[in-house]
Amino acid sequence: MRWLLMIDKDKKFTGQPVLSQLLNLIRSSLINKVNKKYHANRYYKKLPLRVHLVSLLYGVFSYCNGLRELCEGLLACEGRLVHLGFDKAPARSTLSDANTKRSFLVFEMIYTELLGQYHSFISDSRLKRVEHQKFKDHRQ
Repeated sequence: MRWLLMIDKDKKFTGQPVLSQLLNLIRSSLINKVNKKYHANRYYKKLPLRVHLVSLLYGVFSYCNGLRELCEGLLACEGRLVHLGFDKAPARSTLSDANTKRSFLVFEMIYTELLGQYHSFISDSRLKRVEHQKFKDHRQ
C-alpha cells in the first residue's frame, strides 16, 4: 500500500500511501452532499459514511477477500488509522449491517461525481468513449 500515485505529476502526494492519496481526492463536501441527499448516516451512528467508504477502499487496496479479512486487517492497523478518520476499527457486524442496509446509490453518486471530476486524469481507453456531458446529466 505504499506505492505512489502520480496524478498530473503533482508532488504533494509524495510519500503517502495510495489509500491516503485517494482519500485526499475525495472532498468532504462531496460526502456531505451525498449524506444530505440520501440521509446516509441516519441509522448508522457508529459507522458514518466516510468511515464506511474508507473501510471498503482499504479492503480493495489490501486485496481482502471477505469481511472477516477486512476487519482483521483494520484491527491490525488500528493505531495507524487515526489519520484516516477512525476512532477504532468498525466491528464486522456493523460493517455487515451497513453493507446490507445502506443504499448502493450513495456509493454510486460518489463514484459518478469523482469520475466526472477526474475522468481526464484516468488513462483507461474505455473512458475515451465516455462524454463529459453524460456525467453532467447524471449528477443533476
